[in-house]
Amino acid sequence: MPKRILQGTVTGDQNNQTITVSVERRFKHPLFHKTVRKSKKYRAHDANNQFKVGDTVRIEECAPISKTKRWTVVLDA
Repeated sequence: MPKRILQGTVTGDQNNQTITVSVERRFKHPLFHKTVRKSKKYRAHDANNQFKVGDTVRIEECAPISKTKRWTVVLDA
């Protein structure tokens, strides 16, 4: 099964080798037919501590790294 890849904005980089990424999704409300924005925060592994608050990153599912980290940053070359 392919791994999910999400795109979001870094909202926190205080911890070593960990960033917090806020991912926003948009969908149409089923009853009111209005576009709704929802966001969710994910903790992602940043091995080199190279991303700072405000950066746009892509994250990919991975095996659990810690209690809360199940995502890793994708380095696009």
